[in-house]
Amino acid sequence: MPKTSDSTRNERQEALKGIIKDLHAGATVKDLRKRFAVLIKDTSAEEIADMENALIQEGFPVEEIQRLCEVHAEVFDKSLRKAGKPSKIPGHPVHTYLEENREARRRLKDMKRALKKIKENRPGDREIEAFRERFEAFREIEKHYARKENQLFPPLEATGFTGPTKVMWGKHDEIRAHLKSAADLLAAGDWAGLKERFGTLASAVKKMMFLEERILFPTSARKLKTSDWVRIKNGEPAIGYAWIKPSAVWDARLAESMSAPAAEPAPSAPAAPSRGAEKLSAGGEGPAASGIGPALETIRLSQGRLTPEQIDLMLRRLPVDITFVDENDRVAYYSDGPERIFPRSPEVIGRKVQNCHPPKSVHIVNEIVQAFKEGTNDVAEFWIQREGGPFIHIRYFAVRDEAGSYRGTIEVSQDIAPLRALQGERRLLNWEML
Repeated sequence: MPKTSDSTRNERQEALKGIIKDLHAGATVKDLRKRFAVLIKDTSAEEIADMENALIQEGFPVEEIQRLCEVHAEVFDKSLRKAGKPSKIPGHPVHTYLEENREARRRLKDMKRALKKIKENRPGDREIEAFRERFEAFREIEKHYARKENQLFPPLEATGFTGPTKVMWGKHDEIRAHLKSAADLLAAGDWAGLKERFGTLASAVKKMMFLEERILFPTSARKLKTSDWVRIKNGEPAIGYAWIKPSAVWDARLAESMSAPAAEPAPSAPAAPSRGAEKLSAGGEGPAASGIGPALETIRLSQGRLTPEQIDLMLRRLPVDITFVDENDRVAYYSDGPERIFPRSPEVIGRKVQNCHPPKSVHIVNEIVQAFKEGTNDVAEFWIQREGGPFIHIRYFAVRDEAGSYRGTIEVSQDIAPLRALQGERRLLNWEML
């Protein structure tokens, strides 16, 4: 296929944007499908995604693109199907996403069959339990969405591909709302309402899979480099997978070694430093007090000294989830410890904090950061009662230097349900209760 010229591409882009704007103005899908067939042929999935991105950059509300994206898929269905699904080696992140989609389709069919067996007037315990087990297992699909948000979206954003990821995150949240609503109806025994809500949920999940397979994944395959996919693969276990265990055929280490440039000859070893140039030891100035083994590098703090390893171990052992955002609104650190509450992976480092939240809550993030930068507030806090018990307390603290200048924000999250349950006193040590 000949390469599309810039002028032709720009004309297509304007035509595509015009179609979306006409949809927003109330034009029928049927009329626009005819226009599309006449005006545009062989439009790639990447061009459609670029169109969404351009609309958002021009000030078109993300919520409007989000509302219209399902109509986009219907209008552009014929053209998108020509592009075909990406074919990746088992174990590659895209292949894993596709495997999860195949499993999601199977589970939706299985739940639909199980739900049909529940009689609204006299539901049987066996049928109810069968559906409940399938529904609870299906909720693992949230790992699929969380992995996209935390692993796939950051490298795409680094290429300037930001609008479509925001739209898709908003659609994720809609599906999460359907899941929660279905869980509430199931708990209440509202079978008529549950069947209706399940239909809405299944439709939303299927439309999301279509957008992934026809737009997101093909575009990602074109835009991202091997080094990006290596980072994505390496960070995936921190989020987890929905139902499946990825194949080991696509080896991230092998892919990295094959794509890396040839190593330069190692420089000759430097001369041993003089005694005055030795690194600081953990016990004070100069070499280790014992005189045995190499000196340890320490960092001078306001009170005392610690090695980088000690600092890392200490932060990871604290019974809270910590994230630090620098003065430029970029995530600089998160504590990868056992108290992890919100999903995090290495791809979040260096990401704008605004891109780490769903579109519906970005305005709150901006309000907090702006207040901290202006000095009008130093603390913000929220609390969330999660289904199943955890009571999440979230606090944001402004970080300032000695001169009072804003240097960043600390987010501290903690499940305080066990603390809220404490009563009376305990003054004696009891290992069994710890």
